[in-house]
Parts: sequence; C-alpha cells; structure tokens
Amino acid sequence: MRTRRISTATTLAVLFSSVVLVGGAANPAAADSSRVIPAASVGDVVADGVHHRVFISDPVTGKVLVTDYSGNVVGTIPSLPGVNGLELSADSGTLYAGVPGADAIAAIDTAALVESARYATGANTKPAHPALAGGKLWFGYGAASEGNIGSLDLSGEAPVVTLDQDPDRTWYAAPVLASTPGAPGTLAAGIEGQSPAQLAVYDVASGTATRTAQVHTDGGNLRDLALTPDGSQVVVASGYPYKHQAYKTSDLTPGTSYPSNAYPNAVDIAPDGTVAAGIDGWYEPDVYIYKQDAAKPVRTYDFPNTGNSSGSDTLVPAGLAWAPDSSRLFAVTANSAGVRSLRVLTEALKSPTTVTVKAPAKSPLNKKLTVTGKVSSAGAFPAGTKATVTRTDIESPKGKALPAVTLKPDGSFSFTDTPTAGGQVTYKVTYAGDAAHSAGSGSAKVAVPRTVPSLTLNRNKALYSYGADVTFTAHLGKTYKNRTVELWVDPFGADKPKKLAKSGKVNSKGNLSTVVDMTRDTTVTAVFKGDGRYAGKTVSSTAYAKVKVSTSISKQYKTAKIGTTSYKYFHKKTNPVFTTSMTYYKNRAHKLSLQLNYQGKWYDAGSDYFKLGTGGKTIITLQGPHDTGYRMRVRASYVNGSSGDTVNSTTHGAWQYFYFTK
Repeated sequence: MRTRRISTATTLAVLFSSVVLVGGAANPAAADSSRVIPAASVGDVVADGVHHRVFISDPVTGKVLVTDYSGNVVGTIPSLPGVNGLELSADSGTLYAGVPGADAIAAIDTAALVESARYATGANTKPAHPALAGGKLWFGYGAASEGNIGSLDLSGEAPVVTLDQDPDRTWYAAPVLASTPGAPGTLAAGIEGQSPAQLAVYDVASGTATRTAQVHTDGGNLRDLALTPDGSQVVVASGYPYKHQAYKTSDLTPGTSYPSNAYPNAVDIAPDGTVAAGIDGWYEPDVYIYKQDAAKPVRTYDFPNTGNSSGSDTLVPAGLAWAPDSSRLFAVTANSAGVRSLRVLTEALKSPTTVTVKAPAKSPLNKKLTVTGKVSSAGAFPAGTKATVTRTDIESPKGKALPAVTLKPDGSFSFTDTPTAGGQVTYKVTYAGDAAHSAGSGSAKVAVPRTVPSLTLNRNKALYSYGADVTFTAHLGKTYKNRTVELWVDPFGADKPKKLAKSGKVNSKGNLSTVVDMTRDTTVTAVFKGDGRYAGKTVSSTAYAKVKVSTSISKQYKTAKIGTTSYKYFHKKTNPVFTTSMTYYKNRAHKLSLQLNYQGKWYDAGSDYFKLGTGGKTIITLQGPHDTGYRMRVRASYVNGSSGDTVNSTTHGAWQYFYFTK
C-alpha cells in the first residue's frame, strides 16, 4: 500500500468517452484500452482487487472518481474538498482519503461507494497523504513550513488522532508517505517538489514514529515514491536525474536504479516486485516495466494522442497503479487540451513478442515451398515451444490449420508446404504467449499463379431491330471446381443501371445464356470468379439496337404509282404534312431529310433536326410555294449523338414519296 500526491491542475477536463487501443511500442496487447475520464485533475490512483474497481482522486473538483477495470465510470464520491492521497484497507472494504480542505480523513465504503465516516485531524492540519502501517493510519499533513506526520488509531472504541509524530520537524510541508504489507513496521516519506529531494524512513511498529534514516538525495523535484514488497528499498520518481532511483530503507544509501528518461514523475511496484516507472515525455516511452533489480525493462509503453491535441498523451504525476494481483497496470494520462484518460494495460508483466515470417514472393501451384521466420521476445522460450500455422487461400478463406512448428532455442522456425490453390496464399504464424511473453503473430503472402480459363461471349458488335429478343451465350472452358458464371446486362443510358440477369452453373457444353430485349444498345458481361486453380476472368459483348421510326404524309389529293413506286399527289398550293413516329427518349430529336429526283438521280434538297414530342410523334408542315413536275421523297432518321443521345444505333426510316401538280 502506498499514497502519493501531485500538484493539481486548474483546467477542467472535457467530459466525453472513447476507446483507443494502447500498449507497448514494440507490440501493444490487443486487450489494452483507454477511456476518457471526467477528471479535472489527478491526485492519486488506487486499484481495488476485491471489487475490481479503480479509485482516482480529483483535488480540483473535490471528488473521488470510481471506474471498473475497463475504465467505465461506475460512481463518484463528492464533497471532498482538495482530496488527494488514497489508501486502501487490507480487506479492500474501506478507502481512506486525505481531505485537506476539510481538515479530515474520509473513510469510503468501497462496496456501496459512499462516504462512511470522516475523522477530523484538527484545525488547519490539511491532511493529504494517508498510509497504513504498524496497525495505524499515518498521514502527512501541514501547510507550508508546518509539515509533519500524524496517526489515526481506529482500533479502540473511539478514533484517536496523534499529531507531531516527527518531533524534529523534518518536513517543510506535508510529506508523501509510502508503506507496504510486507514490512508493516516501515514507513517511508518524501517531500514533493524539493530540490534536492529529501527522504526519510520511520519505524512505526511500536505505534509511534521513530526516524531510522534520513538523506538529501542528488535528485530534484520529487513526484512519487513506493516501497518494494519486502520494504527493503524505496524507489523514487524525481524530475532529475533521468532515471528512477532506489534507496535502501536501512540507511538510505543508493540501491538499484531503473533507467528511464526525462522526466520521471510516477512509480508503483507490483506485489512480485515488478517496478512500473513512468515519465512525463512526449517523444519517449511513457512507462518502463522492470523486474526487481533488473537493468533492462521487460517492456515499455508509448501512449498515443487522444483527441485533437498537440503531441502525444503524457502520464500524469503519480498516475500509475498496479492491480493487487498484478493482472494489469492502470495509468492515467492527459493531453494538451487537459483531457484525461485511464489506460488499462493488461500484459505489463510480459515481454512484447514479434513474429517475422518470410516466404517466396511467388511460387508455382502444387510445388513445395519453404517458409522461415523467427519469434522474438526478451528472455528465452521454454524448450519445445510451438507456434501455430494457418494457411489462408481462395479455397480456405477462413484459414486452414497446418502442423504447428517447434521453435529453435533462438526462436527461429522453418516449415514446408505445397499450395493446392492459386491466387494470394497467406501463411500466418501465431505464438499464443506464456507467463513471461505476450502473444504475437506475423504473416507472409505468396503469389501462386492460376491458369487463365477460356471464356467467350457471342453477339459482339451485332445490330438488331428495336425490341428484338436476342440470346447472349457465354461459353466457359475447362476449370477446376467452380462452373458458375454471372451474366450482367448494362443498357446504354444513365437511367438504366447494370443488373445481374443470370447466375448459375454452365451446362454440360459449358454454356450459360440469357435473353435480352434489345430496346437500346447493350453491353452484356460474363464473369467467372475463378477457383483454386483457375483465375477469374471477365469478357464483354456490346450489341446494338435500332429505334422504331416511320413517317407518314397527309393532305394529298390522291395516291398513284409512278413506275412501281407509290406517290402522294399534291396541288402546288397545298402544303404536305409529315408525321414522324419514333421511340421516345428524353430530349431526343429526329432528322428529317428531303430529296429531289432530277433526270433519274436523287439529290439532297435539305434536312433539319426536330425535337421529338413526349408521345414519340412530331408533325412538320412543308410550306410552299412548290414547283411542279418533280418527284420528291422524305424520311426521318435517328442519328446516334446528333439526335441528342447515344443510347441507340443510327436508324433510317423508309422513304415516303410525293409529287406536286398544278
């Protein structure tokens, strides 16, 4: 157990929630998570292993925030002005909180999440940092130049508060206290922000505090401290030097130091002695995990940016707390906008694992290939360690398990396989992890060429009358397993979308057909999606459709033949009326052409385009004066492009003949 204190911030947090993956820079654990918490500041963080809750004090708003182990807020204990240090009872039933703004220690029921008692410590004592040791609750208290250590004895019928437990007045301000169940008679203390940092150790087994060691360290700006589980060392996080220093509690001479970076600001120690050392840094890892007395970290964590802010999130001072069973490490971070997040690191005790896999970039179908690679992590793997292998291809899209591979002592591996399906083949090697190593996986892709099948489609470039029912037939050659073809029909024009007309297995001759009503130029596409040994293929056929077009003449006084051709006869003062019927399309126009016969040969006499009526008809009157004695003819045409659209092929109507007389 330990209690820590930090300077409070004045910026209120933005209150919203999000989830982000977070973890070690080398290989973040998939279960690591982060949630924004509604905290304006952070004083201390404590984890409750019985109820699986995390308690976070917020001095600025005077509350203790409670989350579950996933970071979801489950409760708030308000009305705790300036609440700072927190300490959990041995049975996890009560959380003690230093409340300097009320000159009291508050007791919080951890099951009901309500304040159950409040113990006054005296006017202007401002108790901030509680710690359980020697059967009592000790606390650092006092304003500037009035720091000291007090105790709260709850063993009798009434609580007993004893102040001035350090008669030498060692402390300028309220000291930060740290204790541990493994050394119940030891209490460590330090002054936050001092340079050089001052440390002291007390023997409290007798119920009174007897100082056994004191030192001014070479560190400056103390931010946090914690005792090892056996109480033999105290580890401190000071802004300088750029490492987490340790001191023997017997005489406060230097012990093991844990290399970190600028600027150390948090430390917590798991029940097995694992040290979580945190710093305040944008560009370096934020947390370093060390086995006790080790010089090299097991893993590091570099926190990403949360929200729209400058730089990455940084660890808040005293923002680390281990779960009592060491199953996870909790870290509170803040971004430049003052938004704070609780990060849950689920594999902090495990070294990150990377898996590299190498395979040929390309390999023939049904030919053996070799895959090599390496599983890398800190520390050796147990003898006989295996990694699972999965092959994913077009025939096994969810993956097919291959025989597991045994890792060599250096973590390397090698295996052979024969791809039975072409296309992209992926080999994935997965290490499940163990007590000392995180899970990890890697993969390599191999291009295995497939045979290109024969696929044809008839009717390409054929021209048909309007409305003709045309059968399009796809023919598929030899394949492996798949015999399914799709036939897609795409009429010209943006108003007619491409549609799947038919999908099915080809017949015994390899054919699949669909009938298309040719009212427009149409592209039919045949699609074979391939199989394990034959590649996919797509072919298209575009056939063309004419329009319906006809022209009639009216107002004639008779109809008679000239030679074998029927003519409409008009008096020269009568204006012929030409009525054209044509397949309608929005904004379509038809071309009306006139020709005159002179000495047995037809000559152009003029043409023009006329907008087609919405009913598909247009009436044009040929106005006089009209010359007599000449044979004439007229026809209507749809001209692709010139008639205002391109959905049909150019179509000319039949000539209609007429003749003027006196």
